[in-house]
Formats: sequence, C-alpha cells, structure tokens
Amino acid sequence: MQLVKAQVTDYRSVEDSEIFDVEEDVTCLVGKNESGKTTLLQALFRLNPVEPAGFDEVVDFPARKTRERKQLPANKRIPVVRATFRFDDTELKAIQDELGPKAMRSAEFEVVIGYREGGRTWTLQCNEPAVVDHLRSTLDLPTAAAKAIGGAKSIADLLDALDELDEPPSDATVLADRIRDWRDSSLQKHLIDEYALPSLPKFVYFADYDTMPGKVALPDLIRRRDSDELTRGERALMSLLDMAGVSPEEFKDADQHERLLRELENSGNVISDEVFEYWSQNTELEVQLKVLPPETGALPPFDEGPILQIRVFNRRHRASVPFDDRSRGFVWFFSFLAYFNELEAAGSTDLILLLDEPGLSLHGRAQEDLLRLIDERLAPKHQVLYTTHSPFMVDPGNLQRVRTVIDMERGGAKVSSEIFKADEDTAFPLLTAMGVEMTQTLFVGEHTLLLEGPSDLIYLDVLTDVAEANGSTGLDPRWVKTPIGGSGKLSTFVTLLGANKLNVAVLVDSSTKDVGAVQRLRDNDQLAKNGLVEISEFTSTADADVEDLFDRDFYLELVNRAYASELTKPIAASELNSKDPRVVRQIEAVFRKRKIATRFNHYRPAAVLLREQAALTSRIDPATVTRAEQLFTRLNSLLPRR
Repeated sequence: MQLVKAQVTDYRSVEDSEIFDVEEDVTCLVGKNESGKTTLLQALFRLNPVEPAGFDEVVDFPARKTRERKQLPANKRIPVVRATFRFDDTELKAIQDELGPKAMRSAEFEVVIGYREGGRTWTLQCNEPAVVDHLRSTLDLPTAAAKAIGGAKSIADLLDALDELDEPPSDATVLADRIRDWRDSSLQKHLIDEYALPSLPKFVYFADYDTMPGKVALPDLIRRRDSDELTRGERALMSLLDMAGVSPEEFKDADQHERLLRELENSGNVISDEVFEYWSQNTELEVQLKVLPPETGALPPFDEGPILQIRVFNRRHRASVPFDDRSRGFVWFFSFLAYFNELEAAGSTDLILLLDEPGLSLHGRAQEDLLRLIDERLAPKHQVLYTTHSPFMVDPGNLQRVRTVIDMERGGAKVSSEIFKADEDTAFPLLTAMGVEMTQTLFVGEHTLLLEGPSDLIYLDVLTDVAEANGSTGLDPRWVKTPIGGSGKLSTFVTLLGANKLNVAVLVDSSTKDVGAVQRLRDNDQLAKNGLVEISEFTSTADADVEDLFDRDFYLELVNRAYASELTKPIAASELNSKDPRVVRQIEAVFRKRKIATRFNHYRPAAVLLREQAALTSRIDPATVTRAEQLFTRLNSLLPRR
C-alpha cells in the first residue's frame, strides 16, 4: 500500500498545508528553520504510529485560532490529517478474488484523523451493485430463488432477500452468514477491516536527537519500559537488545554477563556492518558493550546497577569513548539502523519513514552517504519522507522529489511541488544543490583535465581536429577539459577534485608559479602519477606556453588579425625577441614598447583561430601537428584502457 497525497490542517503552526503529492519512494521537504517541516511530519506520524501518539486539541490546535475553535459545537469533528492511500496490485487482486473484478471504483481511498474523532474515518470508493452481482453469481439457485434475490442492489438488500428465501440452498445460507460476519454487515466496513486496515503502513518518526544513550541503568530502563515511558533513543537500545534475544532482566544474573555481552556485540556487529556499507567517513570504528557496577556517589538513576555502557572503539587511535560522546553523525546512523531493523523485522506491514532533519549533524560527504542509504536501503521497501535545509541532502538528479515548505504570514506552513513559488531562503538549498551538480556535470567528469584558461581549451580542440584529419592522435574525448581561470587556482582545484576520487591531470605552462604546489599534491597521491604535464616537454625549451606549440609566425598572424584595429601596423617577426622562449612574452614586450593601451589578452588570438578555423588550419605546419600529437599521446596514456 502506498501513501499518495496528504493534507494537514489546524495543527500547531500549520493551518492548511494544502494537498501535496507524496512520491512512491522518497519525498524531500525543503524549508528554512521554523518553516513547519517538523510539524508536518509529526502530524503525519499520528495517522498510524508505530508507537502510541495522539492529538491534544488544547495544545495542538493553532493558538491564533483559539476563539474560532471554542465557537465550534462540542460534537464537531475537526480533521487534522487527510491522507490518500492506494492499494497495490496484490491487495487489489485479493479484494477482487473475494468481491469481484469491479468491486472497487478506485484503488485509492482516504483516511482522516483529527480532534474529537476517537479514531480514523475511512472513505473507500467501492462499487456495491457490482459486488452484489458478483456474490449473486456465485450461487447456484433454483429459478424462483434467483428471481427473488435478482432485484437486490445493495448488500443490505441482498442479505434481506437471502433471509426471506423459504428453503435457502446451503450456499445461500453460507453467503448470508458470511455477510453477517462483516462488521454491521457493511461492505465499506468489511473492506476496511479485511483489507485497508491490515495493510495500512505504520508510520515511523525519527529525529536527529532520537539517538541511543551511551549508558543506561538497567533497573530504570525496565521500569520505564513497563510504564511505557521510553524515549525513542531508549527504544533504539531496546531494539538492539531484542535483536540479540536478550532482555534487561537477564543482566541481574552476574554470571550471565559475559554471554549476554557476546550476544549483544554480535547484534551490534550486524548493525555496524550495515552502517559501514554507507558510512564512508571512518571505517575504523567498532561498537563495544560493558556491564558496570554503579559508581560511588552517582546520581539517580545511575546509583542503581547494573549499568550497561555502550562505547565506540577507534582501531586507528586504539582508544574508545562513550557512545554519546562520539560523532553525532555516526551515533545517528547506528541508532537509526538499530531502531529501524527491529521494526522491519517485527512488522508485517509496510513502513513509512519520517526522518526529521536526518543529516543535521553530518558532514556534506556523510550527507551524501545518507542519501545513498535512503535510496539503496530504505526506499526499495518503504516510502521515505524527510526534511532538510541542507543542499547536500537535495538530490539534484531527482528534483521531482522536492516539496517546498514555506511559513506564510497568514495560514502557516504551505507545502508545494512548484519550486518557483518558493522564497529566496527556501530555494537556496535547491539552487546550491543544482550549482554543485552543474559544476560536476558541465565542467567536471570522471577524467578531468585542468587548464589555465579558455584559450588553452580552444587550442586543444582545434589541434585535435587537425591531428585527426592528418591521421594522427587527437585528445581522447573522455577527458573533460576544465578551464579554471588562472594558474593560482590549480592546487585548490586539484585538491577538491582529488577528494572526489576523480582522475585528474593538469596541463600547465612551464613557468606557472603554482607548479610546485601541484607537484606536492602529486607526491601526496592527490594527483595521478605523471598527472602534471608541462608544455615544455613537447617544445624542447625550458619555458613554454600552450601557444608555443604553434609555429611562431603562425601565432603572430593570429595576433595581428586579433588586434588589427589597435595596431597601426602589423607586428613583424623582426620585432620579436627570439632569445625569449615564450612567444606570448615576446608579444607582450612589443605591446609595451609600442605603448599600445590595450593589454594583451591571450584569448583574442584563440578566438580568431576558432572563428576562422576553416581558413587557417590548413596553414598549421607538420611540426606543430607532431608536437600536438606528442602532447595528446602523453595525456591519453593517463586514462584507463578502454
């Protein structure tokens, strides 16, 4: 069974959320702080909570509308949550097998819960005349009896007609008894009792602060369990005990401590193994458990033992710390999976997981781990709704999942799938997530070649075309060429991209000031071996730019074409200082000598080559093509074999 859409009204800060669709797998509620995201989840939770929860009209009804509430008749029902569910194919088939292929007018039905209702109200769209026809068709009746019940259009009419038969056949009696077994002999109530209610998903609410305690006094835990006062974090701990088949009472026998701890550690290892499938931050952790006596002078409840303590051991540092002193991110992962696994194992119905700010205490990369946990572990079996205001918890590849939550000045929190209606603050995580995605997909790939500027990109593209047209090797298209806007940014980009485990190479001018920093990154394994490629390797000079791959006279012609309007006469080769190995520096010296007001721009000659490529590429000499082929062969060698 699937939750299809919902609406929350008159609950705390939500006066009317408006109807919002729920995705079949994952729905992400995005909004700034105090926008009402938590309130929405807590209201939904009460539809069919996995643990007791209800509404308090005085506490939960919007304070601004108190006068309006008091004016309502005492017997007036006040809805809070309207939810539309849909039967799945298996559930529909079971209904049809009993009541006929046309029993349901729609696979969807509505459940409403709120104040003063004393329970849920259900609205199922059944086709009662079709059900009557189907039930009647299952009977083998004499002509007179068939005629007697032939006019029935409702279940009540059918039951009356069956009861009025003078000599009812056995199958008619069986059918009549079967209908009387339905609650109030009602088709609607039978569908609820037999199909809708048993399949209704249980709602599980879990917040960032619902984490397991680092230690508990077991006698106090027993008392709180028996009085149904456990926190959700303590329920997570009880889940761990249940998985191990251990009860808190068993720890009263000191002789059993070792055996019980071994059982608990085995269960803890099961959870830890699952955590580390998705937790990439530190895989050197393990959960340990200890049974301790109460400390002298300890305050209640820890003045009464035994005390069960959970610790996290770091194999790298060979030290352990109390569980709740550990990184909150790891604690949340472990606590949630302990709580969730026990619920999943114990329940026969589906779960709808309501995760309130699940990535709140996680690093950006760990939030990506959490998204992967949601997509790979939770969503294939259960619907997930989670709230966030973090861009790292928004999957830019699945923006259809996003619902914005905005706290309106009048009417409270509103939920919408129309992102364009969101204010700037609400939309900020979405825009940031899209920005990160665009950066990674438009300019960064699995194999990224960092270039200093856009002119380098143009020259590599043109030279690739020329080389391949001449039967030589061009640059492999798997390289994503990324201009970064200056050599000073090279080491930063290498660090960032290397952290994403991408194959990164850097093409630099031999005189680039940042080369030393990039070399150090390579030495620290943050850059692929041989991934620093200097132009001078292919020009036979100690100092070179990308422009030095070209014949000097050819490049000079590009410059003269690019600056025709600024130059009183073209620059002649005789004006260039041939002792300087870099042609760009030679050009810049002429600009200074002639006192040309315009500063020489590397991009303008490249733009000329791009615009006039058809006419100019035929004039590129074989020596240039040879140098380009050597460069491309070197870069392509850094790629894995196809």
